[in-house]
Amino acid sequence: MDMKIDYRRLRRVVAAGCLAAMTGAASTASAQQDFPTKPIRMIVGVAPGGATDILARAVGARLGETFKQQVIVENRPGANHIIGGEITAKSPRDGYTIQMVPEGFVINASVYAKLPFDPLRDFSPIAIVANVPNVLVVHPSLPARTVKQFATLARARPGQLSYGSSSVGSPSHMSGELFKVMTKVDYVHVPYKGQSLALVDLMGGHIQFLFPSIPSSVAHIRSGKLVPLGVTTKRRAGALPDVPTIDEAGITGYEVSGWYGVIGPAGIPQPVVARLNKAINDYLQAPESRKQLSNEGADPRTGTPEEFGAAMATDLQKWAKVVAATGIKIK
Repeated sequence: MDMKIDYRRLRRVVAAGCLAAMTGAASTASAQQDFPTKPIRMIVGVAPGGATDILARAVGARLGETFKQQVIVENRPGANHIIGGEITAKSPRDGYTIQMVPEGFVINASVYAKLPFDPLRDFSPIAIVANVPNVLVVHPSLPARTVKQFATLARARPGQLSYGSSSVGSPSHMSGELFKVMTKVDYVHVPYKGQSLALVDLMGGHIQFLFPSIPSSVAHIRSGKLVPLGVTTKRRAGALPDVPTIDEAGITGYEVSGWYGVIGPAGIPQPVVARLNKAINDYLQAPESRKQLSNEGADPRTGTPEEFGAAMATDLQKWAKVVAATGIKIK
């Protein structure tokens, strides 16, 4: 069968296709540059009231002002940020769903036998927000007023003291386990469904000590209901300047950085990540923002998405070693 090709018609079809492709690409690029054009959802993997929630609401409010779009903080508590993380990982890769996560988000990879996502591969690091130290606090009835006195007391009472945490594998839990490994003491861990519940039991005398975040505990410390012995970071906390670090108090090398940051699903376009990163960094560099967060017990930090991603990868490896040494595992 003899087929004649209409080259003029073919050229028109090809040209139309190329124009459509170019128009689509231009439209996509424009949408990325105009981001955001609708409300942003910020997932928080814990109940309201803890450090993650406090930081999410502070950052979300400023992003809303900057972008002239509402930022909706959505609390999806459960399984140490895993429920929230799964929602984020499966969300469209357009930057309209992001999540505030703590250092414990990467600890999960070592603690849980199976996760519904990879904490590095399945997410886009957007911006580190702050270091939020945990602080070793004891009930006032406990006869210890320094870190060394506490370690001596725990050593003299193996298995008799108990401490709480917001959940298994959380920074408050791992702070206690790292202390246990480095001081060679033995005590009992009691996991709670949230830091606020552990604080209530500590103040009630049902447990003896805790490693809560400073934002969640500073009011109780200032009121005298809790006695602070040492903060977990390398530097002292601005909200508790008279409390030494655990490292300088004698447990050399002890450090739990306690970072918090914003992530999104993997594959968010780079221009969108860049806009979010710049807006968050601008907020963190403002003097009034730094003062506000410091008063809450957070040490504001800024950095590139790449630097935040590197910090996540480094801490994943660090905590894998601690988890292996303590034998912590959740099926």
